[in-house]
Amino acid sequence: MSSEMNGFDEERIGRLLRLLPPAPEGWVRAAQELPAARAVLDELVTRAEQDAAFRLQLQADLERAVAAAGYEPSPFIVSRLRQLLQAV
Repeated sequence: MSSEMNGFDEERIGRLLRLLPPAPEGWVRAAQELPAARAVLDELVTRAEQDAAFRLQLQADLERAVAAAGYEPSPFIVSRLRQLLQAV
């Protein structure tokens, strides 16, 4: 079924989207920061998998180990890293 047949062509969708209020600033900021945070998480998990001493540091004091590795231990990074390390 084409989009025109169900009454939602691109122009109408565009008009409807413009009626919505702008996304909250926090949502926009989070969406902008998420790709970089995922890259940091990937790097830290890979390092933890390959380096037993680093993994022990993370287990002993996650926030301090993340900061010592040169990354900002943001609440998102810390929370998600805890989850990921439990799976390793």
